[in-house]
Parts: sequence; C-alpha cells; structure tokens
Amino acid sequence: MLRAYYAALKPERTYANVMTTSAGFLFASRWHFAWSLLLAAIAGTTLIVMSACAVNNCADRNIDAQMPRTKKRATVTGVVPIRRLTILAVVLGISGFTVLALRVNWLTVLLGLIAYVDYVVLYAWSKRTTPWSTLIGTVSGAVPLVAGYTAVTNKFDITALLLGLVMIFWQMVHFYAIAIFRRNDYAAAHLPVWSVQYGVRNTQMWMIGYTLLYLLAVIGLSLFGHAGWLFASITGILGLYWLYLGTKGFYHLDPTAWARSMFGFSLIALLALSAAIVVLPVLT
Repeated sequence: MLRAYYAALKPERTYANVMTTSAGFLFASRWHFAWSLLLAAIAGTTLIVMSACAVNNCADRNIDAQMPRTKKRATVTGVVPIRRLTILAVVLGISGFTVLALRVNWLTVLLGLIAYVDYVVLYAWSKRTTPWSTLIGTVSGAVPLVAGYTAVTNKFDITALLLGLVMIFWQMVHFYAIAIFRRNDYAAAHLPVWSVQYGVRNTQMWMIGYTLLYLLAVIGLSLFGHAGWLFASITGILGLYWLYLGTKGFYHLDPTAWARSMFGFSLIALLALSAAIVVLPVLT
C-alpha cells in the first residue's frame, strides 16, 4: 500500500525537480550558503512537486485508464483511493508553501504557485484540448531550476530568465521525443499531442528548432548569466551533438528508435547541465 502511494507521487519526476532545484541553488550561491536555506528550498520544492503530481494523477485517472502504459496505475485500479490521495496532496502542498514562505522567500513562493497552477490547472486542461499543451506544461518544469536560483538571490533577473528558457527548450525536445515513441498511447486516449495532430515528420522539425533554441539559451547563460566560458564550451558541445542526433531523424528508417535515442540523450544532457551549472562556474 505504501509503495502504491509512493508511486502516485511520481518519484522520478520529483527527483528530477529536486536535482534541478539544487543545481540552481548551488549555481547562485557559488557554494557559499547556509545549509538551512538549501534544505528548506529542497524540502519546500519537493513537497510542492509531490502535491502537484498527486493532483495530476487524480485528475488524469480517466485518461490513464485508456493507455496501456498507465492503465495499471493505483489511481486507476482503485488501490489508492482518490479522496485519500487528494487529502495527502493538500497536506503536502500547504506544507511545501509554508516552508518556502517561512524559511526561503516570497518570490520563490510565487514561482512555486505559478508552477503549481500551471501543472494542475492549465496543463491538465490544455492536454485535453490543444497540441500546445506541452509548451504550456513546460512552465512548471522550468520553475524548480529557477526557484533554486531565486532562493539564494531573491530576485528575478536575466540569469533567472535564461535558466527558465534552458529548461523550457530542453523539455520540449524531451517530451516531443516521448510523444513520438508513445504516439499510439496518446492517440488511444484521444489526446491532441503534436505528433498525433501533425504527424511524426512535423514533430521532428519542431524538435530540431527547440534543440537549437536550447543550444542558444545555454550559450546565452554564459554570455549574460555569468556561467563562464567552460560551461559554454561543454554544454555547447553536448548541445551540438544533440542537434546532430536530431538531424539524423530526417533520414532514419525507424522514427521510434530515433525518438528513443533523442529521449535518452536528453537525460544525459540534463544530468550534464545540472553538474556543469554547479561545478564549472566556480572554476572560471
């Protein structure tokens, strides 16, 4: 039973957001920080993300029931009662926002609120109605990295903006890759994701564009966000290779295999970005 509740909080998504929050925090602080502030930022973000994921699982149970990949989720089978999960989500959300308000700052609280509304309201609505839902949902995914930064600086500046754009463009490639190799699942649930509405080829073209924007954003983070030349060099090389992988999709015989390779490299790119943003600016 506890394992079912744990899975309903989408731990893989929570861990990814905790990683980017920590990266943003360490980038802003240059490793000169109070442990209490770092722990508060991580704790508050974690609780809010888990709350949002729980609400999302409750809201999407009818959609999940139509897809082979998700039809055995505990919220679909009834192993985890919706009422109890909703109460848990409320408790987690209130706790998370309270931690940020009391121990971090109100700007980070505001960012958390924007991300929460984006994910549980705007994205939940848009994924059922428009192919632009992926772009709408990237706001919530971009906030943790920015929130880690604002937890230290308590200001939204050009660096915060660039951090957000890096994550938005990364997510677009990442999730469009998923939309290709899980296209049949989304079609079965009647979700108008880009690959279902406009086809694989068109989705590939957009992925190339978003990869290029990601590359420009990480370079901009070095030019205007004080990330340093070493950061630009390493992340730029990885971005160029990701762009190269993307162009292979136009002549790859198996678009599903290609999409999986783009997805796999997106995870490498995120890990490398998080590590580079933490370590390299200190060395330059």
